[in-house]
Amino acid sequence: MIRTLLLFLSFGSALAAEKPNILMILADDMGYGDLGCMGSEVIKTPHIDSLATNGILCPQGYVPSSVCSPSRAGILTGRDPRRFGYEGNLNKPAPGYPTRPELLGLPTSEHTLGDHLKAAGYATALIGKWHQGMAEPFHPNARGFDHFLGMLNGSHGYFPTVDQNHLEENGTPLTEFPSPYLTDFFTDEALAWLKEKREQPWFLFASYNAPHTPMEATKEDLALYRHISNPKRRTYAAMMHALDRGVGRLLEHLQASGELENTLIVFFSDNGGATNNGSWNGPLAGRKGSLREGGVRVPFLFSWPARLPQGAVYSEAVSALDLLPTFLAAAEAEPLPLKPAPSYEDQRNRNRSNQTYGPYDGQNLLPFFQKKSEEKPAERLFFWRLQGQSAVLAGDRKLIKLSHRPAQLFAPAADPGERNDLATSEPEELAKLFRLLGDWESSLATVPLWDSSPFWSKDSAKIYDTAPIEEPK
Repeated sequence: MIRTLLLFLSFGSALAAEKPNILMILADDMGYGDLGCMGSEVIKTPHIDSLATNGILCPQGYVPSSVCSPSRAGILTGRDPRRFGYEGNLNKPAPGYPTRPELLGLPTSEHTLGDHLKAAGYATALIGKWHQGMAEPFHPNARGFDHFLGMLNGSHGYFPTVDQNHLEENGTPLTEFPSPYLTDFFTDEALAWLKEKREQPWFLFASYNAPHTPMEATKEDLALYRHISNPKRRTYAAMMHALDRGVGRLLEHLQASGELENTLIVFFSDNGGATNNGSWNGPLAGRKGSLREGGVRVPFLFSWPARLPQGAVYSEAVSALDLLPTFLAAAEAEPLPLKPAPSYEDQRNRNRSNQTYGPYDGQNLLPFFQKKSEEKPAERLFFWRLQGQSAVLAGDRKLIKLSHRPAQLFAPAADPGERNDLATSEPEELAKLFRLLGDWESSLATVPLWDSSPFWSKDSAKIYDTAPIEEPK
């Protein structure tokens, strides 16, 4: 018994000393309620749910924006994307923007997760969706990722053909697709990279585009959900099934290779469910494009069997901006210092912002997950701005300032449907959050480097009052 205990302790010490592999799995436009562990009674996601069963579920997770491209910019950098001018979506060719084409992408003055982890000795790969600029300086291979296979733009059909695909591998266009369905193809390529022999730890960003539009699924997956009467919801469920299958295959490989125990895994979505893909945001108000909870709140699932508890729920607010410090803490590495500011940034505001909020915006979540800290995290501040809206979450209160109506004040942890506007009953809290939001907006070092069409501001206003609904069946 003593010998067994000593062997176990020795194994545990070795795992603690060995840098973990890191797997970040990102869904695209997934609804808040569209996982079994989040309450879906229609969509079956056993493999994704297993990350919560064997790890930690964070039901109050936030992303940097309620649309894809700026949200991913924040995820990749660990910095609020408005700090470096990344506020609107990238969804048109360069001639469609009234700005300098060389600015249309993740600024080269920013480090990425790939840069930080590569500097810490990791092999790095990104499989799937990039959506951070099409020009050569913005290419993933130039932004810290040793290997890239996927699409540079924001959307792609799920049945690629040679004539109508925009997929590449490290700059070379792809002309063959071993799997005809894109979600499965991305999983195939992620597994191929994971199976390569290497001595160093690895970081894989599995950046799926499912279940983003276009709504396309295989006949086999659609047949599994033939009982769903709404055709869009049926296709969405089938697309989620393929995503879950991909996560299951990744987990199966890690288990078989003996790497699962010391792999830190996080699964989440880049923003909330959209109006056009049949998704369901559970108890949340709003949709993609809105700064209501349904646009910016997503579940986070963390798993690291060697170091994190199993079957736990962490109910405090967390952010995708926390991933950078959490990953680096796991890797026992420090973040890279900020690069010099580009010429268009206001140096005074940049300095003020760094002094007020720090150079990076997140916090290391491991001490709270591992309960090494008896204290709750200090009151957190989260900021957003998009398409005629700006918002701040401070502790348990959230202010949304709008272009089309008076500001509103909510308590999203207790009122996720944001049904009860507290603006008139809590005027002092309203004024406090107004000041916080104004201080943040006035501290930004640059104006937005581009913006979306005014159409999207109207669309955001239109969907702002989207109320929670029962799960479509």
